[in-house]
Amino acid sequence: MHTPLYRSRPGGFELRPASMPQALRINDFIYASHGLSNSYLVLTSEGRVVINTGMGFEAPVHKRNFDAVDRSPVRYILLTQGHVDHVGGVDLFREAGTRVVAHAGNRGYQDEDNRLRRARSERSAFAFRKTVAQGMRATGERLGSVPAQSVPVPDLTFEDEVAFELGGLRFELLATPGGETTESMVVWLPQHEILFSGNVFGALWGHIPNLVTIRGDRYRDALTVVATIEKVMALEPRLVLYGHHEPIEGKQLIRSELLRLRDAVQHVHDRTVEYMNEGKDVWTAMREIELPPHLEVGQGYGQVSWDVRAIWENYLGWFHQHSTSELYASPPWAADADLALLAGGPEPIAARARRRLEDGEAVLAIRLAEVELAAAPDHRAALQVSLDAHRVLEGQTQNFWLLSWLRDQIDRLGRKLG
Repeated sequence: MHTPLYRSRPGGFELRPASMPQALRINDFIYASHGLSNSYLVLTSEGRVVINTGMGFEAPVHKRNFDAVDRSPVRYILLTQGHVDHVGGVDLFREAGTRVVAHAGNRGYQDEDNRLRRARSERSAFAFRKTVAQGMRATGERLGSVPAQSVPVPDLTFEDEVAFELGGLRFELLATPGGETTESMVVWLPQHEILFSGNVFGALWGHIPNLVTIRGDRYRDALTVVATIEKVMALEPRLVLYGHHEPIEGKQLIRSELLRLRDAVQHVHDRTVEYMNEGKDVWTAMREIELPPHLEVGQGYGQVSWDVRAIWENYLGWFHQHSTSELYASPPWAADADLALLAGGPEPIAARARRRLEDGEAVLAIRLAEVELAAAPDHRAALQVSLDAHRVLEGQTQNFWLLSWLRDQIDRLGRKLG
């Protein structure tokens, strides 16, 4: 097994339903199957344990991979969090006598996800539409139908920690409320010093976590994230089996990277609080707060500036006291069409937006183009400068969420331009 380098992977998720002919062997009793998130198989002399089950449509691939290794009964299904790419295949894996185990908050999170299914699905579409469509199409071609997404009810839940043994192998399940969801948990095999981390540190190893994703989710508390990292560090794992991508191996490497991640999150939190107490606005904080070189971590999934805003609003709320209009049902762009008319129509604004772009101010160019488009939605010069500005921004980032959004907007603007 190789040790992947810290921060070696920019943002991105790979779904390979047709190209995974077999499970990936981690050691003599653990196997992995990759998809939108990893599913793991643990073998014991008394039956199998499955950790996370993927989306409903990709679960047949995981099950096929695992059944090719071993067909003993599935005794336990362990869910490290309630996200759809962890719970969706439970119904396919569950057998008579299988116990599904999750944190006590798992059901509540699934209920919330189901309640907001349409909104969250539509808000996530810019990032996952093509990948999910590809996977569902491949599954449908292979099976003749696409399995439904599970919304499972756990058989056993816990608040802080719970343990069980199967075939002489001890499993310890520990609550990690600073994970991607407040009901996250990790699975610890103390006899082997192996940790199944799920997405407790975020989707990418060695990257700053998203304290709230741009697709829309609940805010995460930065200090709870710090406490969770410390809780996992205290276990001193020698192998981390991650929610995405490959294993991370080596006690010293794991500890050093978690220390850096903990200190990076703490630094962003503390600096944001300083700015708040100094009376500075959130936009200044987002612009100016950076990580010092010794705390440099990847930003392929979260971004420091986004976490600054999440910390700010988690403490002080959505009213930034910048304008009275924030307190009324009038969006910031409500006056854009009026401004375009006062500026003499779309042409001078388009020219100004182009100059801003040429001066290296792509975000401001987009704002000006949006003013113009409020007055003339099909104005080609405005559409073109907005498209060009989005392409400039695309070339400046490797962040998964930002890239996904920019590329979706580039597609939309390109279609509008014909």
